[in-house]
Amino acid sequence: MAIPNVKRFRPFCTTCNDNFSVMAVLPREVNVDAYLADVVARHDHKAFQEAKSLHTKVRVGQQKQKKAK
Repeated sequence: MAIPNVKRFRPFCTTCNDNFSVMAVLPREVNVDAYLADVVARHDHKAFQEAKSLHTKVRVGQQKQKKAK
């Protein structure tokens, strides 16, 4: 079950040269561009790169088996 007023943003970080996901509930009066600029400024580059490298890592023996035709 999803929360209806949560917005998903994908700002670009110039240090990481990659997009990252941010999910937030923002009030109507907020300036979205200023909020996203603040999010990019507070972005933890080292943790993002480590999580990304661990996510794509495949252990030996866990690769998918290819079906022979």
